Amino acid sequence: MSEAIVPRHGLNSRPYLLVWIGLVALTAATVTVARLNLTAFAALISIGIATVKAGLVLIFFMHLKYEPLILKVMLGIALLALSLIILLTFSDVWYRWGAHVHP
Repeated sequence: MSEAIVPRHGLNSRPYLLVWIGLVALTAATVTVARLNLTAFAALISIGIATVKAGLVLIFFMHLKYEPLILKVMLGIALLALSLIILLTFSDVWYRWGAHVHP
């Protein structure tokens, strides 16, 4: 049985350490946002931070930066559709909340 040739992307661990430190800092930022009294914007800010964290994990730990362009485009389309669904859900909830509070 022939073995597949797996390209090596380098053994330098410095970028992974920096990304890990960034993820820890972003987690601390998420906790800080949760403790602040930001009312309706706390969820939106937390989702933004989570999006950045997910992007870092995808790019570095899942090696997305080494994948072909077609895979990146397909992932971008899927994430755009997901973002649109989440945005529409938030706008519906905010609209209903506003209509309920201000009759």
